[in-house]
Amino acid sequence: MIGRRGFLAASAAAFVVPRGGGAAEGSLLAAARRRAERPFADEPPPLPPPFAGLDYDAYRAVRPKPGAAAHLPLGPGYAFDLLPPGFYHDTPVTVEVAGPNGLRPLPFSPALFDFAPRYFPGPIPAEAPGAGFSGLRLRHPLNAPDVMDEVLVLQGASYFRAVAAGTVYGLSARAVALGTGGPAPEEFPAIRRLRLTPATADRPPRIEALIDSPSLAAHLSLTPMPGAETVTRCALTLFPRRRLDAAGIAPLTSMFLKGPMQGAVADDFRPRVHDSAALRIDNGAGETLWRPLANPARVETSAFLDRDPRGFGLIQRPRAFEGFEDAEAAYHRRPTALVRPRGDWGAGAVTLVEIPTADEFMDNIVAFWRPEAPLAPGRGHRFAYDITWSAGAPPRDGRVALRDSRSGRVHDRPGARQVVVDFATTDTALLPDLSVTGAGVAAEGLAAYPLPGGRGLRVGFQLIPGAADVAELRLLLRDAEGRAASDVWLWRWTRARDGGV
Repeated sequence: MIGRRGFLAASAAAFVVPRGGGAAEGSLLAAARRRAERPFADEPPPLPPPFAGLDYDAYRAVRPKPGAAAHLPLGPGYAFDLLPPGFYHDTPVTVEVAGPNGLRPLPFSPALFDFAPRYFPGPIPAEAPGAGFSGLRLRHPLNAPDVMDEVLVLQGASYFRAVAAGTVYGLSARAVALGTGGPAPEEFPAIRRLRLTPATADRPPRIEALIDSPSLAAHLSLTPMPGAETVTRCALTLFPRRRLDAAGIAPLTSMFLKGPMQGAVADDFRPRVHDSAALRIDNGAGETLWRPLANPARVETSAFLDRDPRGFGLIQRPRAFEGFEDAEAAYHRRPTALVRPRGDWGAGAVTLVEIPTADEFMDNIVAFWRPEAPLAPGRGHRFAYDITWSAGAPPRDGRVALRDSRSGRVHDRPGARQVVVDFATTDTALLPDLSVTGAGVAAEGLAAYPLPGGRGLRVGFQLIPGAADVAELRLLLRDAEGRAASDVWLWRWTRARDGGV
């Protein structure tokens, strides 16, 4: 990484863009609206050499050159890198920077990148007709004042991800999800154009994206505010080309292979393997719902109906290395991401899609907001929200927090599951309230008891699924007057996944 002082000293010479002229001024929001009025006909051409046919290792061997495509200044305290095409990234993205003299396009050329001779032994072509950038990385002094750390990357379809101080890249966000978890193939709208507005002394930079796909065009405004908690302030406007019955707003994408509710799914020395542990929903009714994630036997979709949600997100825990025992992947340092709507979103559902996976290299978890009303063509649909990326626990509302949950077979009772749920309280006056939904499903032995050393209050019970294939469980603590006193723990048991053993 380049030091901040060196970056500031070299910035004037490092950032070379055309002077004068430049792209015509114009609103990217208006451009997205106009684009939606035309049929989609913008499939990318095949990539030319030297970017064609790259595998994962060869793509990683293409590096932006400092001063040409890397460490380009974007106002006080910020820099960005331009990313090459190749591997999965074949959609060209045009990039422009807003300045006092208008918009300045950044021309694409293979000369902006270094190519490792091991993977590129021959001469590198001077031009690559039809190719373009695949995205960008944003840099800022995050963990040390003189180091320009990566804080945000936008690359691939409409994906972006961010880190907070002390964390490493984990889960991702994207602008919109179309067809996720449905019977038809999923559609992935892609960024086609990026516009960067540099930071000033009192304002972070702004990134705008024009997004396109067969079903819609869209405009995303993203303002990153990196720090101990990194906030990406988002404003998304969708312009559908057709009626969208199941659009996913503010989607988060993550990975879950195994955890303490489902330890036998993978033969692995690590006790947990996941980028996120649970879905959290702060619903419009004032509850905080906590749903541990699962690696299902088949695609599972769960919809949590709501009106004007206060927030939802994918939460990572625990934060100790011993929780994962993975020195390379550092899952204990992967961030939590929490979406907070700005304004009322009306009726809809926080939707969770869980997809089977046999390894940790596939993103198999998606969570998003699905509006109840379809999104009609011929107009814009705007959604404003913040995503907070952090290593800490999300804000609390005064109720008792959920700490963890575990399950395992009951060895002397075939088919039964022992379930324990831990709450962050030592108040033994609180009473567990458990409801179980499923034909012939029962729960026995419900009890709450303190853990040693003041570690919390544990609620345990045995789940007896009988002949059912699915059971839904809901558990919370109540005070002596019957008032809700804790987060609400939710769980879906399935015979196909859990098998009752």
